[in-house]
Amino acid sequence: MKFGEQLRSSVIREYQWYYIDYNGLKAELKTAKVGGREWTEDDETRFVGKLEDELEKVHTKQQVKAMEISRRIAVSEREVRDVVGRLNDRGLGDQGPCEEEFVLLEEDLGDIIAEVHDLAKFVQLNYTGFYKIIKKHDKMTGWHLRPAFDTRLKAKPFYKENYDTSVIKLSTLYDLVRTRGNPVQGDSAAGGSQASFVRQTTKYWVHPDNVTELKLIILKHLPVLVFNAAKAFEQQDSAITSIYFDNPDTWDLYEGRLKKTEGAEAIRLRWYGGMKTETVFVERKTHREDWTGEKSVKARFSVKEKNVNAYLSGELLPTALFDKARREGRKSEKAIAEDERLASEIQYAVLKRGYRPVCRSFYNRTAFQLPADARVRISLDTELTMMREDNLDGRRRCGDNWRRMDIGIDYPFAQLPPDDVVRFPYAVLEVKLQTQLGQEPPAWVRQLISSHLVEAVPKFSKFIHGAACLFPDRIHLLPFWMPQMDVDIRKPVTHDFGIRRRPGTAGTTTSSEDEEDLDSDDGAGHDDDGPRQQPVNDAEGQTADDAHQGAADFPIYDSDDEYDENYELDEARRLGGRRYYSALVTAKARSLARGALSVVKAVAPRPRPSRIPESQRQRQLFGPGAVVEQRRFRAPPGKKIYVPVRVEPKVYFAAERTFLGWLEYSIYVGAIAVTLLNFGTRTSSLSFWSAAAFTLLALLSLSYSVVVYLYRSRAIRSRRAARYYDRWGPSVLCGALFAAVAVNFVLEGRQRGLL
Repeated sequence: MKFGEQLRSSVIREYQWYYIDYNGLKAELKTAKVGGREWTEDDETRFVGKLEDELEKVHTKQQVKAMEISRRIAVSEREVRDVVGRLNDRGLGDQGPCEEEFVLLEEDLGDIIAEVHDLAKFVQLNYTGFYKIIKKHDKMTGWHLRPAFDTRLKAKPFYKENYDTSVIKLSTLYDLVRTRGNPVQGDSAAGGSQASFVRQTTKYWVHPDNVTELKLIILKHLPVLVFNAAKAFEQQDSAITSIYFDNPDTWDLYEGRLKKTEGAEAIRLRWYGGMKTETVFVERKTHREDWTGEKSVKARFSVKEKNVNAYLSGELLPTALFDKARREGRKSEKAIAEDERLASEIQYAVLKRGYRPVCRSFYNRTAFQLPADARVRISLDTELTMMREDNLDGRRRCGDNWRRMDIGIDYPFAQLPPDDVVRFPYAVLEVKLQTQLGQEPPAWVRQLISSHLVEAVPKFSKFIHGAACLFPDRIHLLPFWMPQMDVDIRKPVTHDFGIRRRPGTAGTTTSSEDEEDLDSDDGAGHDDDGPRQQPVNDAEGQTADDAHQGAADFPIYDSDDEYDENYELDEARRLGGRRYYSALVTAKARSLARGALSVVKAVAPRPRPSRIPESQRQRQLFGPGAVVEQRRFRAPPGKKIYVPVRVEPKVYFAAERTFLGWLEYSIYVGAIAVTLLNFGTRTSSLSFWSAAAFTLLALLSLSYSVVVYLYRSRAIRSRRAARYYDRWGPSVLCGALFAAVAVNFVLEGRQRGLL
């Protein structure tokens, strides 16, 4: 879909006069180029003036609307506190607030949530529009406006509005109203009972355009988890930083986590907040296969930041580490003993196996959970960034310290060289459900994870992705989701899911009323059914100025090459002469080349789109009868993409049973051969050759079954994504059996004179 069409289809009634005049700016570019004349300084001045007017219009509307939303939240907060206060202070004979008051408050908060959603969409679409038109300007005119426009955009940063504070306030108020003034109470501290937990986790990628909408949808069902409700929210409160350890010579922790081998571990140090945080958590994640009857477990203990280096070097023993906790009695002796054992095992692994800091991950997390209730927990990690922490390649990044000190939580970490940082282009959604037998997730969770807002990426790991991207010369086994980075994860909108307003309220999102009066952005002939598999720009080389531009530079929409050959031909026809004939010949040549290419593609053998069984989600996303193309990807030279293969003990038993089945078949055929040879009715060459045919068949079957069994066993042990089914063996052996029976029949017929 062209961006102009996307802009029109996304118009929100309240904002319809405040969007960037994309068509007008585009027409300005085309009008100035009429007749093939050069772009002049006067043209540039006029275009920049109009562009600044559009920027001022969008920025002013965003500022006014943001202040209006803040005031509405403040008013709603007073109203909610008043109703809840009257509810708590009512006497025995008092009526208290009625149900209708809570319903009205819930509807008002729903409207505010919808307004935050609409404002976020308005900002995102206009931000994309500005960079689309600047890109078009630079391409068509040859003048480079983008560097200068970046400066103007920084002066009016309408796109930098952070909605986290509004989301947290709305979450608190909505939870109060939804629970009718009785929110779930419990301990939401970061430590304590969360030290060891077992959960079933599924992971998804979320496009930046959908992050705010996703937060607003979730907060209607789960409140934002605030670890310290008495403290005012600050941006650094949501920051989480982790330092991952591995042996940079063997990468055994990386490969173990990638291959999901039984008992594979990940060791990391994590802290919450800024660099001045004193408490650091030492964590170990252990992977368990399902067939073991156990679940993967994350265990951790806390240590003071000043003691981390001494602990990792072995100078501070685990016994001394927990002496103070043991004296003060803050934990039970059993809990302290478990922490001490964990600390000993991690310290031994670090010292014995040469584990060192290799990479760091940073992100801002918004967690949604009922306090003291871990049945459903959802977390959304944004601004995910991975950085190198090693001292390899002759550079001392962290030196003798356990972490580098030249960076903090100052996203996008512009001070780092491109080789030291990877900025992940998506947010990461984790849905953590309590794993009880037969328990189904809530309906709204199932609807969320099947919506257009998320892209499933099972077993995604920040550590694995960061290591694979930051150490391309040292790591040759890549995770299976790497090819997915080159695919646009945005999907067609499912209109039955998302943020909705009350019927009849102002600002309803609509486009159908005005579409009949709007011409196509680029003329007829453009359909909306083009492939959605568009490449996503690599975010590794972004600087501070480019960090926010990245989202707009993704080729979300079709090509911006709207200055096409038809336009060139029309211009040439208008000018006439030699230029027209040259353009006409070029257009005809291109048309013939496209026709020849279509014929070659139709005749030549090539992969075809595969028809897969339609599911409800497929019909919702692509429409009935859609063809979904299954693409094959090749790893870069010298590298291999690891595809997870699940191996359970019953797989080995199945291979053995198959081998025994073929062995039984060989025994039966061999018994027939022995019978013909030793117990034939007449001693002649007939019995010998018949027995020889069946003996050869038995030996062939036996040899084939042994070879296949050894091949399958080795493939299973090495977890290869091989073809385990037998495509030709049964057919060949059945054919050989038929031939042996036919030989016996022919020889017997000749012996009796019948043939």
